[in-house]
Amino acid sequence: MLILTRKTGEAITIGEAIVVSVLEVRGSQVRLGISAPAEVAVHRAEIYERIRETNLQAGSVALSRAGALSERLRAIFPKSSLSESPTNG
Repeated sequence: MLILTRKTGEAITIGEAIVVSVLEVRGSQVRLGISAPAEVAVHRAEIYERIRETNLQAGSVALSRAGALSERLRAIFPKSSLSESPTNG
């Protein structure tokens, strides 16, 4: 981890396209400004964690739906009919 000291009005640059500026320091709070390209997602850590949890839940719902669909297809098309292949002749 890189640790830097900055004052109000100063900034740090990450790569060529991201700039983090110290806008205000008030007591134990620091107000930051972040300039980044649109394709770079910038979130507070607690918001990022909520997004990650939501995505994990959505993925597990999709997997359970896929499992249910698979079971229905097996009921409609028994394994023996799926394994039979048409013959030419």
